[in-house]
Amino acid sequence: MKANPRDAQDGAASASQLIDARIAELGDWRGEMLARLRALIRQADPEVVEEWKWRGVPVWSHSGLICTGETYKAVVKMTFAKGASLDDPAGLFNSSLEGNTRRAIDFREGGEVDEEALKALIRAAVALNTSRSKR
Repeated sequence: MKANPRDAQDGAASASQLIDARIAELGDWRGEMLARLRALIRQADPEVVEEWKWRGVPVWSHSGLICTGETYKAVVKMTFAKGASLDDPAGLFNSSLEGNTRRAIDFREGGEVDEEALKALIRAAVALNTSRSKR
C-alpha cells in the first residue's frame, strides 16, 4: 500500500512511510532537500524517532522533540523546538529568531547545507533533551 501523507490519522502507515510519501509527493528540489535533511538527522542521531504530527508535518524526536521538516513553496524549514537554548556557532539559524523558544533554518533551492554544522546542532538538541529528561 502506498502511504498517503494526507491520511496520517488513519494509522495505516508508519510515520517513516508517511515521510517517504511526502518526499515522493513533492517531486522537486523540496523533496530532495527534505530527504537530505532527514538523512543528516539520522546520521547525527541513529536513535532518532520519526513522527508525523499536526496533520502532515515530519517530526524527529529523541527524549523530546528535536525538529520538524516543513515544506513550503520557496523553502524547506527545519524548526528546532528548543533552538533558542542551543549554541549555533556556525550561524545556521536564519528564521524564527525573535521567539524565546524555537529557532529555524530556511533552506532554499540551490542553497548550501553545512552538513557538519547541522549534525552538530542536531546532536546538541538531542543532548539538551536527554539532559532534561534525566532530571
